[in-house]
Amino acid sequence: MAVHHYDVVVIGTGPAGESAAINAAKHGKRVAVIEKQSQVGGNCTHWGTIPSKALRHQVKQIMQFNTNRMFRDIGEPRWFSFPKIMERCHDTIDKQVAMRTNFYARNRIDLFNGLAHFKDEHTVLVRDNHEGVEELVAPKIVIATGSRPYRPADINFRHPRIYCSDTILSLSHTPRTLIIFGAGVIGCEYASIFSGLGLKVDLINNRDSLLSFLDDEISDALSYHLRKHGVLIRHNEEYERVEGDETGVTVYLKSGKKLRADAFLWANGRTGNTDSLGLENIGLEANGRGQLHVDEHYRTTIPHIYAGGDVIGWPSLASAAYDQGLNSSNELLEKDFRFVSDVPTGIYTIPEISSFGANERELTEAKVPYEVAQAFFKDTARAQITGDTVGMLKILFHQDTLELLGIHCFGDQASEIVHIGQAIMQQKGQANTLKYFINTTFNYPTMAEAYRVAAQNGLNRVF
Repeated sequence: MAVHHYDVVVIGTGPAGESAAINAAKHGKRVAVIEKQSQVGGNCTHWGTIPSKALRHQVKQIMQFNTNRMFRDIGEPRWFSFPKIMERCHDTIDKQVAMRTNFYARNRIDLFNGLAHFKDEHTVLVRDNHEGVEELVAPKIVIATGSRPYRPADINFRHPRIYCSDTILSLSHTPRTLIIFGAGVIGCEYASIFSGLGLKVDLINNRDSLLSFLDDEISDALSYHLRKHGVLIRHNEEYERVEGDETGVTVYLKSGKKLRADAFLWANGRTGNTDSLGLENIGLEANGRGQLHVDEHYRTTIPHIYAGGDVIGWPSLASAAYDQGLNSSNELLEKDFRFVSDVPTGIYTIPEISSFGANERELTEAKVPYEVAQAFFKDTARAQITGDTVGMLKILFHQDTLELLGIHCFGDQASEIVHIGQAIMQQKGQANTLKYFINTTFNYPTMAEAYRVAAQNGLNRVF
C-alpha cells in the first residue's frame, strides 16, 4: 500500500471541496483531493446545479421560440424530446469538467479517484475501482462529500418509470404526464421545466403553501405561473404507496386520492454522503440525514477535521458551498475568516426567483416599521424589448431611516438583479439606503433600472 503525506486532504470535488483545496494550495500547502467519481465536479456539476440549470435554459429557449410571433411567420411551433435536449446540456457539463480538472493540475493538487474511508483521525484510505488502496496522511482534513436525493425504502427506484432528481436526467423518453412528489426548490424547478416542455404535471406538496420561506407575494406569484403553465398543485398531501407497472405509475395518497401518470419523480429531501466514510473509526457521528455538525469555524467535533457544503446541511446551495469551503480552508490556514450566513436565495423556476434579507411576514412579526417599493417588469423598457414582462422587483425598507431590509425578485434574470440590492444592503450605516437608487444613474434600457423605478415608487409612500 502506497502512503502519501500532505498538509491538507480534501474529500470531494464539488464547490466546497474545490474551493477549500485551491485556497490551501495557493497558500503554499501540499494538497490532495479525493473524488469517488471518474470525473471532478461532484453532484453540482453532474446531477444537480449545472445539468438542471442547463436543461432549464434549453427549455426556456424552446418556450420563447414557440411563443414568438416573428418565428410563427416562418413555421409552426417545434417539439423537442427530452433526450435531445439533454444532449445539449452535456456540452456544458463537459466544459465544466475540463475547466475544473485544469484547476487542480494548474495548482499542483494531487487528485485521487476512489472511495474515501477513514482509517484514523489523520489517515484516509482511498480504494479505487480496481480494489487498489492508497493511504493519505494529513494534519488537516476537509469533508466536502455533498449530498444525494433521499430515497424512501418503500418506493421502488429500480422501476424504469420511477425517478429521483439524479436519475431523472437519464430519462430516455418524453412522457406526456408526470407526477412530482415534493414541492421544495427542486420539485418546483422540475415542475416548471417539464410543464415548459408541454407535460401535464401534478405537483404534490406535503405542506400548505409553496416555498414558505419566500415572501408571501413571491410564493403566490410562483403558484400562479406554475398553474398557468399547466401544473396542478396539490397541497397538504402525503403518499401512502407508489406502484409502477408497464404503462405508468399510480400514486395512492393518504387522503384517499389516486393519481396516475407516465412517470413519477421523487423530489423530497436530500441525504448527506457520509455513510461510506467510516466515521465510526474516528468517533465522528452524522445526524439522521447523514449531515455533519460544525461550529462557526466549520470544525467538526474533531478540531482538525472540517466540513462544508451540502454535507453540513443549510443552506445546501452551490453558492454557499463554495464560500463554506473557502472559509473552512481559511480557518485551518489561520487567515481572515467569515462564517457564511447571509446567502441570497436563487430558485431557477421559469420565471426565476431570488431574494436576500427579510420578507414581509418576518418584518411584521418583528414589529419593524417597513414600507414597500416595487417595480413591475411589464413597465420597464428592457423587458418590453425582450418580451420577458412577467415579474417584479420588490424592496422592503425602513419607513424612518430608509434602510434596505429585504430584496425580493421574481422574473427573468432575478438571480442576477438581486445582487445589486444585496451589495447596498451590506454597506454599513447610512450607506445602506433606498436613496442610493435615486442618486445613481442606471444604464437604459436595463433590467437593473427596476431599482430606480422601485425606489421612486417607495419614496412616494413615505410621509
